[in-house]
Amino acid sequence: MKNFLTEKQESKKMELCYKRQAHYYETDRMGVIHHSNYIRWFEEARVHFLEQIGFGYDKMESLGILSPVLEVTCQYKSSVRFHEEVLIYPRIEFFNGLRMTIRYMVKDAKTGKIRATGESKHCFVDDNFKPIRMKRDFNEVYTILSNYIVEQALES
Repeated sequence: MKNFLTEKQESKKMELCYKRQAHYYETDRMGVIHHSNYIRWFEEARVHFLEQIGFGYDKMESLGILSPVLEVTCQYKSSVRFHEEVLIYPRIEFFNGLRMTIRYMVKDAKTGKIRATGESKHCFVDDNFKPIRMKRDFNEVYTILSNYIVEQALES
């Protein structure tokens, strides 16, 4: 049974993982991916991730929910070069209905070596940029994100 759960967890992890090939236009003069592109990759992974757990940006915005980035950080471990493939694993690290923090791990698709880690911090606001309390104002969305956190904790 333990092997089955491990395979199931691995399958879910891969489903939420975002696969990305490094493009030539993303490189700098040193032949490596320019540092600013990792932040874009985090955003691409976040959009994919939220869609996979049932809370895509299109759904969120149709409800009148915006989620601006408050802060983003990236720690570079080793350079990614043109044509290399990476896997980006996003994970909700914190969610309280007002704010959310997503952690990212960028791994080499072939070797599994960690290339970068980082996080983005977000809040939830309406179209007028007034804070939203998800639990009170959008309970369905709050439940989706809360349930994901519980599942994540059980899998750890």
